[in-house]
Amino acid sequence: MGGYKHSQLKGKSYEEIQGLYERQQKRIQDFTPMDSEKEAQKPGKRLKRVTGSYATQKSPKKPKVMKSAKDVTEEEAAEYEKEKEELRLSLKIISNDDSEVNYEPLSRKFPIVNWEYQLLGKMEAKDMYVYKLTRADGSSSYHGDTQAFLRRLDRQDLNDLYRLVQERFQDHPLEGHDLLLWGDLRMIFDPDEKDELWMNQLDWKLLRWKLYESCRVHTLFMDGTPMEINMLVEKKYPLIKELLEKMLNLQLEAEEESTMAFELIKFIKSFLEE
Repeated sequence: MGGYKHSQLKGKSYEEIQGLYERQQKRIQDFTPMDSEKEAQKPGKRLKRVTGSYATQKSPKKPKVMKSAKDVTEEEAAEYEKEKEELRLSLKIISNDDSEVNYEPLSRKFPIVNWEYQLLGKMEAKDMYVYKLTRADGSSSYHGDTQAFLRRLDRQDLNDLYRLVQERFQDHPLEGHDLLLWGDLRMIFDPDEKDELWMNQLDWKLLRWKLYESCRVHTLFMDGTPMEINMLVEKKYPLIKELLEKMLNLQLEAEEESTMAFELIKFIKSFLEE
């Protein structure tokens, strides 16, 4: 339910796993689908944002009833397996390239309360600067760049960091690498569709497309400028169809087959069908 892998749960006690399950179960129970009757009744919910324009909200759809395993017919199971086979054509399984991924259970993790860019030391006679993240329990971790954040943090960590940078940016002007971090996080959480960056997609030389499942982010790696484009898996960005086709042709890199990976590929395919 929370996207955890077997390696993350291995060695954990029953109570720890139960805590993770209950936390995810609460999120699901509290979630209100955008097309549900409850959401539709909220005042002002007449229009929805659709990639830079507004469209009339459709009539609320009747929520689908989840079927149990016993209710799934052999025909439906066969269709599901056929769909996965098609999605696998756009998926590439790769080994984890970072042995320092933090798999600490969310129930025991303290929130991030501060960050700073500082000199860590020298490496090959060159100064080595890193981002230092500090948690509520006083522990610290060091990260070289935004990609290191995505490899080692989960979504809640990323949300905490964005909130902290946002608050500091409102009170004090950011400079240097702090300003770069602010720009990277804004691109993820609050992209500006009028930014010149999105206008030059035909010139992007796409090299890789990768999923960071722990923080629910997928990244486009480029040759040249921009170097990376980081995006939330559930958020719609102003990507042109030519780029979407390149992404699917390159295949999504993931550590293993997962519901998130398959749903992301389906999400991208749905853009092409619009």
